[in-house]
Amino acid sequence: MPNQLTEKSSTPTSNSLLTLAVAPAKVMRGSGILADSSSIIKNLGNRPLLVAGKKSFSLAETHLQPIMDAKELNFAKSYYTPDCSEASLKTLHKAAKEHKANVIVGVGGGKALDTAKLLAHQLNLPVVTIPTSAATCAAWTALSNVYSDDGAFIYDVGLASCPDLLILDYELIKTAPQRTLVAGIGDAIAKWYEASVSSGHSEETLIIAAVQQARVLRDILLQKSSAALRSPGSDIWCQVVDATVLLAGVIGGIGGAQCRTVAAHAVHNGLTHVCGRGSIHGEKVAYGILVQLRLEEMLQGNQLAMAARQQLLKFYAEIGLPQKLADLDLGEITLTQLQNVAQITLNPSSDIHRLPFSVSLEQLMAAMVSTTAPIDTKESTNCISLSGLNSEVEQ
Repeated sequence: MPNQLTEKSSTPTSNSLLTLAVAPAKVMRGSGILADSSSIIKNLGNRPLLVAGKKSFSLAETHLQPIMDAKELNFAKSYYTPDCSEASLKTLHKAAKEHKANVIVGVGGGKALDTAKLLAHQLNLPVVTIPTSAATCAAWTALSNVYSDDGAFIYDVGLASCPDLLILDYELIKTAPQRTLVAGIGDAIAKWYEASVSSGHSEETLIIAAVQQARVLRDILLQKSSAALRSPGSDIWCQVVDATVLLAGVIGGIGGAQCRTVAAHAVHNGLTHVCGRGSIHGEKVAYGILVQLRLEEMLQGNQLAMAARQQLLKFYAEIGLPQKLADLDLGEITLTQLQNVAQITLNPSSDIHRLPFSVSLEQLMAAMVSTTAPIDTKESTNCISLSGLNSEVEQ
């Protein structure tokens, strides 16, 4: 496959092959390019099943009409609902079979694209991803997250390959609420803070490359995000969209899972069990970065983590990312709920265990309620206590 790279694992104790799904086989990007994409889609199949959410499809319908009206394509559409869940996938399997689909076309945000990719993977069909926002890098990756019908994260599925075609139409992205790009910035910038702590000391060539790309991604977002958000559709806005949708995907592609998700995404997964759908993926991940940095401060006495957290707090305030639980509409979270989130975050298969140190339940809960702690606080040392939690959360 053109979007896969296979190398022998350098782990001395393993004789297995390390297979990386690095990138989509083809990427189209530009303004108004959807109208000219029907012939390229036809190369993959002439009976597409379009998978989307009802809301995202209604917003994108005008942009999609030229390809849906193309004579060479026989489209059917089916909505995923209420989530990228096992129930949704069962319904979509039936729709694909009834239509005799030979290619899946995903349209929407991260959950719509994850659903389309996983459906195509299960049916052994090619897949096209058409993002309607820049909120995640799901259009790029060989990964799908599966949720309950209530929106709680259950598990993820590594896919055999990245999408066969990614169509990034800036005119379509521009129709999305600005909040989605802000969330995408939060999701993408996490790549540096997660990859550097899990893999920063690696001597493997591709992981070194992934970590350095994550640093470049961070710098692009810190330097350009504010200006981009002030001028949707501008060159600098397109550059930030490329960063969140494309470059963020590159890092997980060449670095593998350990460069993709660590504590920040683990915290996100735990939060989905109390947040429901009130906040966007990247908003929860952005908060999770602060939790991870806080853990590094408190458990390792890491001064660089302390400085990074303070830098991010200023950046978040500037562009509108959440800094604390209250910003995720969890200002009245109970101690029991917080403990439940922490327990889920720390489950044995969680990505938080890619941290180079162990984290206890009490330590994680303390970090989650102190993401905005001042730089000179005594709690920034190795001593962590849950005393005072009652002032932060309800009983």
